[in-house]
Amino acid sequence: MVLLRLFIGWHFLYEGIIKLYNPDWTSYGYLASAQGPFRPFFLWMTSDSLIGFADWGNIIALTFVGLTLVLGIFEKWGALVGACLLALYYLAHPSFPWVTQLNVEGSYWFINKNLIELIACLVIYQIPTSQFFGLQRLFNKKEIKTQTN
Repeated sequence: MVLLRLFIGWHFLYEGIIKLYNPDWTSYGYLASAQGPFRPFFLWMTSDSLIGFADWGNIIALTFVGLTLVLGIFEKWGALVGACLLALYYLAHPSFPWVTQLNVEGSYWFINKNLIELIACLVIYQIPTSQFFGLQRLFNKKEIKTQTN
Protein backbone atom coordinates (compact mmCIF):
# COMPACT_ATOMS: atom_id res chain seq x y z
CA MET A 1 0.00 0.00 0.00
CA VAL A 2 2.88 2.35 0.73
CA LEU A 3 4.33 1.72 -2.73
CA LEU A 4 0.93 2.34 -4.32
CA ARG A 5 0.68 5.66 -2.46
CA LEU A 6 4.21 6.67 -3.44
CA PHE A 7 3.83 5.71 -7.11
CA ILE A 8 0.52 7.53 -7.53
CA GLY A 9 1.91 10.49 -5.60
CA TRP A 10 4.94 10.61 -7.88
CA HIS A 11 2.72 10.52 -10.96
CA PHE A 12 0.61 13.45 -9.71
CA LEU A 13 3.63 15.44 -8.54
CA TYR A 14 5.46 14.95 -11.83
CA GLU A 15 2.39 16.02 -13.84
CA GLY A 16 1.92 19.12 -11.67
CA ILE A 17 5.57 20.20 -11.77
CA ILE A 18 5.99 19.59 -15.50
CA LYS A 19 2.92 21.72 -16.22
CA LEU A 20 4.11 24.44 -13.85
CA TYR A 21 7.45 24.80 -15.62
CA ASN A 22 6.08 24.62 -19.16
CA PRO A 23 4.94 28.15 -20.09
CA ASP A 24 3.15 26.83 -23.18
CA TRP A 25 1.02 24.25 -21.34
CA THR A 26 -2.72 24.78 -21.15
CA SER A 27 -5.66 22.51 -20.50
CA TYR A 28 -7.52 24.15 -23.37
CA GLY A 29 -6.96 21.35 -25.90
CA TYR A 30 -8.01 18.60 -23.51
CA LEU A 31 -11.12 20.49 -22.42
CA ALA A 32 -12.08 21.66 -25.93
CA SER A 33 -11.95 18.09 -27.25
CA ALA A 34 -14.13 16.69 -24.44
CA GLN A 35 -16.79 14.17 -25.41
CA GLY A 36 -19.75 12.59 -23.74
CA PRO A 37 -22.63 13.97 -21.72
CA PHE A 38 -20.53 16.53 -19.81
CA ARG A 39 -19.04 18.14 -22.93
CA PRO A 40 -20.90 21.46 -22.44
CA PHE A 41 -19.43 21.84 -18.95
CA PHE A 42 -15.87 21.29 -20.17
CA LEU A 43 -16.37 23.59 -23.14
CA TRP A 44 -17.63 26.26 -20.72
CA MET A 45 -14.32 25.94 -18.86
CA THR A 46 -12.42 26.89 -22.05
CA SER A 47 -13.87 30.40 -22.06
CA ASP A 48 -11.35 33.24 -21.85
CA SER A 49 -12.51 34.14 -18.34
CA LEU A 50 -12.16 30.58 -16.96
CA ILE A 51 -9.27 28.86 -18.76
CA GLY A 52 -6.66 30.48 -16.51
CA PHE A 53 -8.48 29.19 -13.42
CA ALA A 54 -8.75 25.75 -14.99
CA ASP A 55 -5.03 25.70 -15.78
CA TRP A 56 -3.87 26.92 -12.38
CA GLY A 57 -6.43 24.81 -10.54
CA ASN A 58 -5.13 21.75 -12.35
CA ILE A 59 -1.49 22.55 -11.57
CA ILE A 60 -2.21 23.29 -7.90
CA ALA A 61 -4.39 20.20 -7.43
CA LEU A 62 -1.88 17.89 -9.13
CA THR A 63 1.01 19.25 -7.07
CA PHE A 64 -1.00 19.13 -3.82
CA VAL A 65 -2.02 15.51 -4.38
CA GLY A 66 1.53 14.57 -5.33
CA LEU A 67 3.09 16.21 -2.29
CA THR A 68 0.59 14.78 0.19
CA LEU A 69 0.96 11.25 -1.13
CA VAL A 70 4.74 11.29 -1.58
CA LEU A 71 5.43 12.95 1.76
CA GLY A 72 2.78 10.98 3.62
CA ILE A 73 1.01 13.91 5.25
CA PHE A 74 -2.68 14.78 4.85
CA GLU A 75 -2.83 11.75 2.57
CA LYS A 76 -6.59 11.32 2.98
CA TRP A 77 -7.09 14.86 1.67
CA GLY A 78 -4.67 14.19 -1.15
CA ALA A 79 -6.38 10.92 -2.08
CA LEU A 80 -9.78 12.61 -2.08
CA VAL A 81 -8.63 15.55 -4.22
CA GLY A 82 -6.86 13.11 -6.53
CA ALA A 83 -10.01 11.01 -6.94
CA CYS A 84 -12.06 14.13 -7.75
CA LEU A 85 -9.50 15.33 -10.28
CA LEU A 86 -9.38 11.92 -11.93
CA ALA A 87 -13.18 11.83 -12.05
CA LEU A 88 -13.08 15.10 -13.99
CA TYR A 89 -10.47 13.68 -16.37
CA TYR A 90 -12.59 10.57 -16.87
CA LEU A 91 -15.79 12.54 -17.46
CA ALA A 92 -14.07 14.83 -19.99
CA HIS A 93 -13.10 11.81 -22.08
CA PRO A 94 -15.25 8.89 -20.91
CA SER A 95 -14.33 5.43 -22.14
CA PHE A 96 -17.79 4.63 -23.38
CA PRO A 97 -17.90 2.37 -26.47
CA TRP A 98 -20.35 4.70 -28.23
CA VAL A 99 -18.16 7.83 -27.74
CA THR A 100 -15.48 8.65 -30.29
CA GLN A 101 -12.15 8.67 -28.46
CA LEU A 102 -10.21 11.88 -29.13
CA ASN A 103 -7.10 13.16 -27.36
CA VAL A 104 -6.65 9.92 -25.38
CA GLU A 105 -4.01 7.19 -25.40
CA GLY A 106 -6.22 4.39 -26.67
CA SER A 107 -9.69 3.02 -27.11
CA TYR A 108 -11.03 1.32 -24.01
CA TRP A 109 -14.44 0.05 -23.03
CA PHE A 110 -15.51 1.79 -19.82
CA ILE A 111 -12.25 1.26 -17.91
CA ASN A 112 -9.20 3.42 -18.57
CA LYS A 113 -6.12 4.49 -16.61
CA ASN A 114 -7.93 7.48 -15.07
CA LEU A 115 -10.65 5.26 -13.64
CA ILE A 116 -8.10 2.73 -12.36
CA GLU A 117 -6.05 5.44 -10.66
CA LEU A 118 -9.27 6.95 -9.24
CA ILE A 119 -10.11 3.61 -7.61
CA ALA A 120 -6.55 3.37 -6.28
CA CYS A 121 -6.95 6.84 -4.70
CA LEU A 122 -10.14 5.65 -3.01
CA VAL A 123 -8.27 2.62 -1.66
CA ILE A 124 -5.52 4.91 -0.32
CA TYR A 125 -8.23 7.04 1.29
CA GLN A 126 -9.68 3.96 3.00
CA ILE A 127 -6.33 2.42 3.98
CA PRO A 128 -3.97 5.29 4.85
CA THR A 129 -0.31 4.34 5.31
CA SER A 130 1.33 7.59 6.38
CA GLN A 131 1.29 6.54 10.03
CA PHE A 132 3.72 3.76 9.03
CA PHE A 133 5.82 5.56 6.42
CA GLY A 134 5.56 9.30 5.97
CA LEU A 135 5.75 12.65 7.71
CA GLN A 136 2.48 11.94 9.49
CA ARG A 137 4.35 9.36 11.56
CA LEU A 138 6.55 12.12 12.99
CA PHE A 139 3.51 14.13 14.04
CA ASN A 140 1.89 11.06 15.59
CA LYS A 141 5.01 10.45 17.71
CA LYS A 142 4.90 14.04 19.00
CA GLU A 143 1.19 13.63 19.89
CA ILE A 144 1.89 10.41 21.77
CA LYS A 145 4.77 12.02 23.72
CA THR A 146 2.63 15.01 24.74
CA GLN A 147 -0.24 12.73 25.79
CA THR A 148 2.01 10.60 28.03
CA ASN A 149 3.54 13.64 29.79
